[in-house]
Amino acid sequence: MSRIGKQPVVVPSGVKVNVTGNMIAVEGPKGKLDWKFRSEVSVAYDEGAKQIVVSRDSDARQSRALHGLTRALIQNMVIGVSEGYEKRLEIVGVGYVGAVQHGKLELRVGFANEVKKQIPAGLDVSCPDTTHVVVKGTDKQQVGQFAAEVRAVRKPEPYKGKGIRYEGELVRRKQGKAVTK
Repeated sequence: MSRIGKQPVVVPSGVKVNVTGNMIAVEGPKGKLDWKFRSEVSVAYDEGAKQIVVSRDSDARQSRALHGLTRALIQNMVIGVSEGYEKRLEIVGVGYVGAVQHGKLELRVGFANEVKKQIPAGLDVSCPDTTHVVVKGTDKQQVGQFAAEVRAVRKPEPYKGKGIRYEGELVRRKQGKAVTK
């Protein structure tokens, strides 16, 4: 039995869950998410105990793999609609700045032109100052994907540490060339 899959997902107050067929819809104060799960697993919502139980029909390899995955994705949905997810990025470098204008994230990170990234629907992207970017949303995958795309515009380089990094990310620095006489 999957150690993750057999644990029930506790639903906090203020979150509504609806399971119909192979669809689960979760609605909370931060938004609404729905997802179509595979037929190898079954999902049941216990209204009285306020918890979601994921079970599998057989011990086939595919069913075992999907058991824990389905439970983890449903847990992420419940957390997303109740608390939300957030990724913070910092921009390091002289003259490197970021701003949000007209639904686009505009980055000046050492290229000849400004890089503009369209902000996907369902995400809230803000720049509290010119060197920080905050990505918020209900869908954990969407928040992480957009943050990774922004970071990929200019990854932190190892010699001066310039670029876009996650807040608190450790960038291993290299020594560079040493002048010998």
